[in-house]
Amino acid sequence: MDLSIVYANVHFPNPIVLASGILGVTGNSLKNVIENGAGGVTTKSIWLEEHLGHPNPTMMGNEHFFVNAVGLPDAGIEKAKDEIGTYMNWYNSQDKKAPLIASIVAGKISDFAEIAEKIAELKPHAIEVNISCPNVEDELGKPFACDRDQAAEVTKIVKKRTNGEYPIVVKLSPNVNNLTEIAKAVEAAGADGITAFNTFGPGMVIDIETAQPVLANKVGGVSGPGLKPLVVKGIFDLYEAVKIPIIGTGSVLTGRDAIELMMAGATLVGVGTAVYYRGNDVFGKIAQEMEEWCDENDVKDMSEIVGRSHRV
Repeated sequence: MDLSIVYANVHFPNPIVLASGILGVTGNSLKNVIENGAGGVTTKSIWLEEHLGHPNPTMMGNEHFFVNAVGLPDAGIEKAKDEIGTYMNWYNSQDKKAPLIASIVAGKISDFAEIAEKIAELKPHAIEVNISCPNVEDELGKPFACDRDQAAEVTKIVKKRTNGEYPIVVKLSPNVNNLTEIAKAVEAAGADGITAFNTFGPGMVIDIETAQPVLANKVGGVSGPGLKPLVVKGIFDLYEAVKIPIIGTGSVLTGRDAIELMMAGATLVGVGTAVYYRGNDVFGKIAQEMEEWCDENDVKDMSEIVGRSHRV
């Protein structure tokens, strides 16, 4: 079966995309994700200048959840030019095209304008605007995604500085009480899509032998399989609130998980933490499981699945 699908006028060979933050550091690591079965990739969030992130230990996980406080480390836009260039050169040599979504982050709205303009010069297939990381509040304050007006302002300025040439996908936070209001605000400000979601939290894990928090940063963003009902509900609500497409991200380990997020309303499915649970080739495993389910259930086109729960 053909698993291809279109998101914001960009064609993906299958709905599984690498989520930002895992494996998307170098051009070669992005290429390897595609070779392992993903239909697209998202870079780690890119800053204007080098950003060191948090000291180790930065992550831990168990069978129920994964918590991380990596702190958005990045070498800055100049290094990103080399790595995205490496990927795009490889992309252009392939028959089966897997798009690249460039994720950007900034601590100030004016910096979002500048990084957006510079990243657009690299000609990604879409730009993800990360306004929602929950584990850098001590450094940057409350995420822009927690304020409707600020979220809209960032969206508007990124859209303007990129001249509307690339789909702008805004990465929202699940840690708000007015999720659909914020989604409607970024849609009205020009967003072409939404990523739902960044990690939950921040949360904390304590080592009871030492009575100390496990992470050096003490708190971190929470992801993993235990959060899937919350992710599904959030995507379901967003699908009813906005008309722009959704990248559903969080809690996906299997093909059935991915299909569940799509039935709630996601067009693409971001996969990240699943690498910890199932290995680097998890992308192809999930895609294969989706294909098998579709064959068993007489699904002919992946778009048939998107939002199906709203039509029954």
